Amino acid sequence: MQLKIGVMGSASGGIPGKYLKTAYKLGRSIAQNGCITITGACPGLPLHAAMGAKDAGGMVVGISPALSEWEHVNRYHSPVEHHDLLIYTGSGLMGREVVNIRTSDIVVIIGGRSGTLGEFSIAYDEGKLIGVVLGTGGITSEIKYILRVIKKKTGSKVFHDEDPETLVRSLLSYYTSKHFMRPSVHTHFVVQNNSHELEQPQAPERGEHV
Repeated sequence: MQLKIGVMGSASGGIPGKYLKTAYKLGRSIAQNGCITITGACPGLPLHAAMGAKDAGGMVVGISPALSEWEHVNRYHSPVEHHDLLIYTGSGLMGREVVNIRTSDIVVIIGGRSGTLGEFSIAYDEGKLIGVVLGTGGITSEIKYILRVIKKKTGSKVFHDEDPETLVRSLLSYYTSKHFMRPSVHTHFVVQNNSHELEQPQAPERGEHV
C-alpha cells in the first residue's frame, strides 16, 4: 500500500516565489518516491505541493473543511484543480486539521502560521513522524525551540532539512525501517538537522499512557 505524506503549510499571506518553488519540489519528490500527497485542499504552499505531485504523476487527496464543492470554492476560496480526490469533511478549518493528520502516515511542515502550528501539535501529540522544511518562513525555524520546551512523551520523531528531496528520503527511510511499528515502541527520538542531533525526552514504552 502506498504511504500517504501530508503537506501542511501556509495557504495565504504573500508567500514568496522561492517558497512556492520549494513546495512544488516537495510535492514532486513525494510522488517520485511512490507516495500519495495529502493536503488541506487549500491554496498557497499545499497547492503548489499538489501541483508538483501531479506533474510527477502522483496522486493527490485534498481534505476540505467544506460540506460541498460549492462551499469549498465559494466560502473557503479553495481550489479543486491539481487534486484527484476531495473529501468534504464539513468540519471547518480547525476540525479539518485532525482529519489531515490522521489521514497521513507522515506529516511535512512547510512555512505556516497558527493553523499549521495546530497541525504540527496534533501530529506531535499523536506520535507521527514529522518533517520540517527549513528556510520556508513561518513557524519552520521555531519548531526546534518549541520541541525543547514541550517535554512530552508521545513517540513522535522530527526531522528537518532545507532540501525537500533529502527530507522526504530521510522520512521514508526511517518510517519503513522503524516508525511503521508504531510510535509507542520507540525508546527515544531525536531532532535532526544535517549532522546535528538534539536528544529529546523518552517516548512512552508500550502500554504507557501520556
